[in-house]
Amino acid sequence: MNIIRVSDRRTRKKFHDTARIIYRDDPVWVCPPDKDIESIFDPKINPYFKHGEVDRWILENADGTLIGRVAAFIDHNLAHSHDQPTGGMGFFECINDINAATILFDMAREWLTERGMEAMDGPVNFGETDKYWGLLVDGFTHPSFDVPYNHPYYKELFEAYGFRTYYRMEGFHMDITKPLSDRFRKIAKWVTAKPGYSFRHFSWKEEEQLTLDFAQVYNEAWASFKTQFEPLRPEYIREVLKKAKPIVDEEFIWLAYFEDRPIAIYLMFPDVNQIFRHLNGKMHLFNMIRFLWLKKRRTMTRAKGLLMGVIPAFQNLGIESALILHVWDVLKRKPHYTEVEFSWVADFNPRMRKIFVSVGSVPAKNYITFRYLFDRTKEFKRYPIPDIK
Repeated sequence: MNIIRVSDRRTRKKFHDTARIIYRDDPVWVCPPDKDIESIFDPKINPYFKHGEVDRWILENADGTLIGRVAAFIDHNLAHSHDQPTGGMGFFECINDINAATILFDMAREWLTERGMEAMDGPVNFGETDKYWGLLVDGFTHPSFDVPYNHPYYKELFEAYGFRTYYRMEGFHMDITKPLSDRFRKIAKWVTAKPGYSFRHFSWKEEEQLTLDFAQVYNEAWASFKTQFEPLRPEYIREVLKKAKPIVDEEFIWLAYFEDRPIAIYLMFPDVNQIFRHLNGKMHLFNMIRFLWLKKRRTMTRAKGLLMGVIPAFQNLGIESALILHVWDVLKRKPHYTEVEFSWVADFNPRMRKIFVSVGSVPAKNYITFRYLFDRTKEFKRYPIPDIK
């Protein structure tokens, strides 16, 4: 077997083609656009290069057939906030062969060791945690956009190498053809009608102010429970929205206020993977026309709930229920939508899990973020789970 550093146009193409080869017989897998994946490794596009570095490799067998790939990276803003300097590995794909997987894992470990790292988390993203984060271990059904999907045997490859569970995550599913419970609706309406509270959906005309409000809520809410937290920049939110503008529905993004202070957020997109599954990762002119045609045909019947958060002072007051009710009423006016798949919730965020369960969603997928300590004699410490009753 031969491991090759990705360094030019030819090897970049092979990096993307590796996934197509690994999943060519899997009818569930959806090939992400090559351009989207490549942007993660482009210093001109990915802001994480301002405080990070990355490298990647492909693996071929003796006859030149692609059999695996991997990337390794360091976010210097966070690497030294752990018990030991910790980097990341991700975009791992491999045939079901422990020797091939070991070569890939070893390459990532050696690259990180040379740069002073003493552990690696994986599979994770060189960027925000809402994309390509974690290993799917249960619920091998349709993947939503930017959500991890992999073969079931990957878990065995990670564990055989010595990775251990750092934290677990759940993906929740909501069938919106079923009615909300009377109790839930009653609570949501009661909160909505309380003096001082207001709810508004996103508008492109107010993009600058609303993204500032969105970032303010996100940073205050997530910092309250997550260690090694890196604040979200309003510019990043604007970049995400601009990139997604062809599919963004203004009524899928909501903010809650109390006396004009932003206190809660909800972000949802139509699940564009229901279109991308027909395009094989290529966005040439013909596929762009197909994209528009499939969108017009209302191919997207599933929405992807990306995140929901409430600042600590307003948690446990039913604000989440009020947000969901507003979104629910929007979806009822768009009957071609039949389901919502929420992004993962980690086990270190039990409050958010409780919220998803309370609105009638059910766990549908399970993921693991693994950690591997380079010093095999060092005590392994799991991500702390807060004691919240």
